[in-house]
Amino acid sequence: MTMKQPSDADQQAPTGPVPTMFEAIVRQMTVTATYNRGAVTLAPHIIYTRHGEIYIDATTVERDGKPPREEKLGTFKVDGLGEPRLGAKPFTPSALFEPEAEKYAGVTLMAIERG
Repeated sequence: MTMKQPSDADQQAPTGPVPTMFEAIVRQMTVTATYNRGAVTLAPHIIYTRHGEIYIDATTVERDGKPPREEKLGTFKVDGLGEPRLGAKPFTPSALFEPEAEKYAGVTLMAIERG
């Protein structure tokens, strides 16, 4: 599969990272990326917009090869994730995720389905 550089006509359409997040959410698969110059494995639960930017809320599965000390649902700007790729591991939805939270009202693009 070849990667093409977006042309001016493509600037309005989502490029690689957004479709990767959609697929990860639908399949409940982890995503690997770089974030703050470190390697992260994330379990994205929801993708949404805020102030015209696209964000995900995800739990961190690993940061620089180590699991986190505690489970947290973090917010990540999709543009801030370097080279996001679909991971090989499925994830279990976190009990911390509240899809009905006010911050998601009217801005959710896609969220995981709860069993």
